[in-house]
Parts: sequence; C-alpha cells; structure tokens
Amino acid sequence: MVSTLTTPHIDVHRGGDRMKTRVAWLDSKHSFSFGEHYDPDNTHHGLLLVNNEDMVRPGAGFDTHPHRDMEIVTWVLSGSLVHQDSLGHSGIIYPGLAQRMSAGTGILHSEKNDSWHLPPEQGGTAEHTDPVHFVQMWVVPDEPGIDPGYQQLEIDTELAAGGLVTVASGLPRYRDRTAIKINSSHSALHVARLAQPGRPTGVDLPEAPYLHLFIAHGEVEMAGIGTLYAGDAVRLTRSGGQRITANQPSEILVWEMHARLGGQ
Repeated sequence: MVSTLTTPHIDVHRGGDRMKTRVAWLDSKHSFSFGEHYDPDNTHHGLLLVNNEDMVRPGAGFDTHPHRDMEIVTWVLSGSLVHQDSLGHSGIIYPGLAQRMSAGTGILHSEKNDSWHLPPEQGGTAEHTDPVHFVQMWVVPDEPGIDPGYQQLEIDTELAAGGLVTVASGLPRYRDRTAIKINSSHSALHVARLAQPGRPTGVDLPEAPYLHLFIAHGEVEMAGIGTLYAGDAVRLTRSGGQRITANQPSEILVWEMHARLGGQ
C-alpha cells in the first residue's frame, strides 16, 4: 500500500457538491461514495474511505448495525452521541472527546442522539431539543481480522493550547503525542480549532503523500488556493506545508496518510 506517487496534486471539493442522504431524522453529506451513492471516480483518498458529516435530530440515531475490518473515528462538533456496541462498550461522545472503534472481525453498534445525558457545560440540554452534529471517518487498517476494540479520551485541554492536535494515529512518529491509537500505521488525524479566544489563527499542514483537509465549521484561507468554507475539503497528493488561516472561529480536520488503498 505504500505510495509511489511523485507528482504534487491538489483537488478542491466544495461542500455543496457532496452526495447527500436526507431522511426524517438524518441529514448526511458524503465526501466519498457511500451506501447507495456510488461514483467510481470518488471512492477514497489515500486510506480514507468515508468522511460523512451527519446531523441527527434529538431522540433518533443509527440503530444497531454491523461493521468489520475498518478503523472508525467519530468527531462530534456539537451536541452529544451515545455509542453502544456488542463488546459491552458504552460511551457518550461530545466535542473535545476523541473516539475510535476498530471493527476488526466484526462488531455491532448503535449511535443515538441522547444529549440530555450531558450537563449544560458540556453541551447537554434538559429539554433534549438539540441535534447532534458530527463527522465520522473510516480508514483501512493495516490488516484484516484483528480483534474489535474501542477507545475514547477527553482532549479538550490539548485543543485549547492551539495548533494541530494529533487526535488519532498509528504512525510511529506520533506515538508519544497521539490521543488515541488506530490500527493503521500509515495514518493520523489532526484537529485544530482556530481563531477562537486564546487560540492561534493559523497552522501549517504537514507534508505527506496524501492529505485530506476538511473544514468542519468556519471559514479559512489556504495558501495558494483561497477561501474555504464549512463543508469544503481539499485532497492533496505529494504536497503539504501550506498555511491555513482562519477568517473566523473555525475547526479543521486533517488526515495525514503515507499509503494508499490497493495501490490505486
């Protein structure tokens, strides 16, 4: 899977062009082919297969369903999401909490908008009227058939310090600074909150064979590209080092990948 690409390339994908799934309880936008939405020219970037931005109404969510052989990272932007799985894990995911599920040989799980379980200082509401807004991302593990697993960790303090925070990683270089580990030794997810009180307005992208930059909310300027808005994504190959500067309070998600799926 190790990359052999040598030519730098940058593709901008606007948020409004994403494939969409909309039902009574869910508004989901897909950066790559997902479910019934299939585009043979848009199936992945590097090792990233799924980058779904979901909005789930109160009291609703994804009923118990299966996964296998995938590293699934969920990042909540607002509200709260309750995770339960067939291994007995149960946790509440909220902004500033890193969470990873390794599907491995097979796991069943559900994800529901149960925001009333959180106190107000963590985004909860007694009335349970708020939707939960989150991004779910899937990357390919190093090998199939591993044992399923789950991990979550509060990292709000690290995010408050500013800069790119390594949220999830299997890359050896981030072994001592990553929040949670994923079973993908060629991938790392970084998050930055920019232009918020006491935080910097800009960061530099890492350099890697594959990068995926997603604007979770806000508005930023990317050197050499221009303005990027919430929902926009940039796919980079053999590139990096560009400065990302926020025009307003913003949050960005950056996947750094040193391999690609199936040599494609």
